[in-house]
Amino acid sequence: MSKEFIKQLEELEDDVLNMGRLSKDTIKLSVKALINQDPSLAKQIFEMEDKINGMELMIENKCMKLLALQQPMAKDLRMIGTCMKIITDLDRVSDLSADIADIAIKTSNEPFVKPLIDIPRMAEIVESMLDDSLTAFKNKDTELAMEMGKRDDVVDALYDQIRRELITFMIEDPRKIANASHLSFVARYLERIGDHACNIAGRVVYMVTGKRVKIE
Repeated sequence: MSKEFIKQLEELEDDVLNMGRLSKDTIKLSVKALINQDPSLAKQIFEMEDKINGMELMIENKCMKLLALQQPMAKDLRMIGTCMKIITDLDRVSDLSADIADIAIKTSNEPFVKPLIDIPRMAEIVESMLDDSLTAFKNKDTELAMEMGKRDDVVDALYDQIRRELITFMIEDPRKIANASHLSFVARYLERIGDHACNIAGRVVYMVTGKRVKIE
């Protein structure tokens, strides 16, 4: 490989990691906006989402140029292909965070049907999953990538617990249906973010080994 190609691959990796960090921030801030019932903070997520959309397009263009001009082979080809897949997952993470921010705005003037305990816990876990999946990408660490499945099981269990509890609230008091439904959607969005972190981890394994695995 030429030094220029190596430099371009390193820059591509940095771009993906920067996009990942910003996507992770949207999770933290959207849930914070929900907990604090802060619509002004929630609106910042939409601006971040627009920036992430621009980053996705920029990175995709870089990948296409590298494929066309450098004609990479083997692991370099897998690396570029993985970047194109990862940025799709990261963009979806920011979309889901924006959905949470939208709910934060809608519920900013009403009391929650229950204290928010499990939702912040879910958020912390999926943030750590996304962070570690990106670390695995940076360090080519397949062992770390494969660990995502265990935490995803915890997230899935929390989602089921929250959903069942909120359904009970809705059955007992129909006046709570709207608020409980909003919180149920938040939990669902966080569960989906965990799935995207697992997707990234699975793609890291493919990038490093050439083997396709599904981490769940």
